[in-house]
Amino acid sequence: MLPKFNNPELLTTALSHRSSLNEADSGTTAKESYERFEFLGDAVLELVTTEFLFAKYPTDPEGVLTAYRSALVKTTTLASIARKLELGKIMFMSRGEEATGGRENEGLLADVFEAVIGGLYLDQGYEVVKTFLNEELFPYFEEIKSKKLYKDSKSALQEAVQASGLSTPEYKVINEEGPDHEKTFTVEVIVANKVMGQGTGKSKQIAQQEAATQALSAFEKK
Repeated sequence: MLPKFNNPELLTTALSHRSSLNEADSGTTAKESYERFEFLGDAVLELVTTEFLFAKYPTDPEGVLTAYRSALVKTTTLASIARKLELGKIMFMSRGEEATGGRENEGLLADVFEAVIGGLYLDQGYEVVKTFLNEELFPYFEEIKSKKLYKDSKSALQEAVQASGLSTPEYKVINEEGPDHEKTFTVEVIVANKVMGQGTGKSKQIAQQEAATQALSAFEKK
């Protein structure tokens, strides 16, 4: 559940896409978009998640903890929580952005979730953010660990595909959004001339891993 903000304007800013600032009837009262809040929230999220994993797995080495953290804060996980919290429904954006699927865009949903974390940190501090993530994010880790979703999905997919006698998976960028310094990439992975997965991320590498994770799940069900 989304915590109640003491200062509602902080939540409004966290939910305001930059397109909403240029449209008078978008409903937002924010003076800036969520992007600065996202920057702050990303750092707070990484710290709280690192602390959680460091305490929970006191004997695991740095490399394993890094893999755990990457899986826990990846775009698809954060977007899933954003959907659960219905952030897409309450975001402020232009009609054009909404018409192109902005409310369901995984990268955008993940960004807004991070912005909400940044806003909550400004509103009520570290411990409240920690409680929020303990309730909404960290329960996902049991599934991540049990299914070994923290492993390198691209390598795992390639091994599974080649074991089946198929050619190496091909990754294709199908969309790029945002300014040059803050692009979001959407990538498809193709196996045997068939699209097996799609991923979104702030780099091509992250998007490829997301796509590979989805494809691996589909491939294992065949």
